[in-house]
Amino acid sequence: MLIFILKRIVAAIPVLFIVTLIAFSLIYMIPGDAAVVAAGDNATPERIQQVREQMGLDRPAIVQYFVWMGDLLRGNLGTSLISGHSNSEMIAAALPVTVSLALVALTWSLIAGVIIGTFAGLTRGSWIDRTLTALTTFGLAVPTFWIGLILVVTFALQLKMFPATGFSPISEGVGPWLSHLILPALALGTTTAAEIARQTRAGMIDVLDQDYIRTATAKGLPRWIVVGKHTTKNAAIPVVTVFGLQAAALIGGSVIIEQVFAMPGLGSLALRSIMERDFPVIQAFVVIVTLFVLLINLLVDISYAYFNPKVRQS
Repeated sequence: MLIFILKRIVAAIPVLFIVTLIAFSLIYMIPGDAAVVAAGDNATPERIQQVREQMGLDRPAIVQYFVWMGDLLRGNLGTSLISGHSNSEMIAAALPVTVSLALVALTWSLIAGVIIGTFAGLTRGSWIDRTLTALTTFGLAVPTFWIGLILVVTFALQLKMFPATGFSPISEGVGPWLSHLILPALALGTTTAAEIARQTRAGMIDVLDQDYIRTATAKGLPRWIVVGKHTTKNAAIPVVTVFGLQAAALIGGSVIIEQVFAMPGLGSLALRSIMERDFPVIQAFVVIVTLFVLLINLLVDISYAYFNPKVRQS
């Protein structure tokens, strides 16, 4: 297993290298001049040129890239052009918000998706299956921001059960932390839960049609053993794939949800930086998100190896 994990880590290095090239190129791809942004409004051409030299923008692009990469390898994510604060500090402040939101959304979506998909697969063709399939189709079709707005109006403004906006760190108590996350996590995880449910249903139906399942049933094994021991594990492989893809997609989806619920997470930081053309913050955001996606993919590969030994042996 250790060799398997090391191979996956080595395979991720070229991807990370390509992403750093793209992230560095953003300073040239996004309209605007970083030196003009850093110099501020009403800056003279002389001041802009001075700032450009201080930032190293007057040097060749390849030299700038290797200097920037050297800073990254030392853990220096740069400095914001607008606030002058360290990007590492800004991301460290916003990261717990997005990670908390993603974890709660993934947790409930995985539990709900597996339960719904399992019941639908075990009762295929029945009214229960048709009802659950209709619910998952609705969950896939409805935009997350619309669900978020409905949840805010219903449970925050009218029923006053949960806060409408903001975020409470877990250091201030699990209760306040969770109460601020329930509504945005429900909105963010709805699509994920629906997709997991559909894949779980399809996987259950496919495995239940296999010969070894019919043989186990014919031998008189109880239904719960057939489903729990022989069916669920084999049906989990496509679910793991979808779960990994959806986990990575939640980082992007959090941008909208964080705006709806006014949460100071990575999504809000990235959107504000784009609006202000704060290039170093955007570059740092891309690198951090890439690391998260690569980590999620690694965990998915490890899960493959657990559920299917053939993957580990290959």
